[in-house]
Amino acid sequence: MLSLWKVSKTSGVFEHTKNSLLEFFSVCKSFGGVKAVDGCTFSVGNNTITSLIGPNGAGKTTIFNIISGLTKPDYGKIKLLDSEITGLPAYKIAQAGISRTFQLTKVFRNMTIRDNLLIAKKASDGEMKSALARVHLHKPLDMAAGELSYGQQRLLEIARAVLREHKLLALDEPTAGVNPQIRQELKAILRGLKEKGNTVLLIEHDMEFVMNISDEVIVLNEGRVLKRGKPQDIVKDKEVLEAYLGK
Repeated sequence: MLSLWKVSKTSGVFEHTKNSLLEFFSVCKSFGGVKAVDGCTFSVGNNTITSLIGPNGAGKTTIFNIISGLTKPDYGKIKLLDSEITGLPAYKIAQAGISRTFQLTKVFRNMTIRDNLLIAKKASDGEMKSALARVHLHKPLDMAAGELSYGQQRLLEIARAVLREHKLLALDEPTAGVNPQIRQELKAILRGLKEKGNTVLLIEHDMEFVMNISDEVIVLNEGRVLKRGKPQDIVKDKEVLEAYLGK
């Protein structure tokens, strides 16, 4: 099983390798009496596609909200490269280099595609068209976002995330609600982003998609990391099958 974390034989403290882009160490978050994230530790390798999976209530969205600054952890540390971002406001984390999408599409339907993209970055029409091309969305910039299909709106949201200056793309269920054609396009899109040096962390429930696209899979259960490893190992793991697939 691939791990970007190792335990020091002398101190017992987790140490990161040079390939780590994001480090999430001993993070805890409770809401009332419910522990949504319970001492969670993992890292994301640079220039990889890493999938975060687990049953409902495993803590996936809370972890994304902590990473992007929408939720402050009760305990623990988060680092992006060599900079600690723990507890910073969302706008500072975005400035530090984390660009994310959400489970529910958040495009401005009454605005044009151009204006939706300009929210992410003041860019030329050429830059915006390039961002759209990278997500296979070939629509005029003056078209209203509300005229796009739901799947195309998802692609627009990813284009906006790509356009923003970033070190990490955090994509929350990019295949949710999209048709099979766009789901297949998303595989090519993510592979293309990786080829251009992007690092992607995604939450996803489509296991065929996860196993086909990921370099590494992190399995959560009850706010903790249950397993992490290559897709071909995760899909056969007995504990994962019991916790996630109910077998």
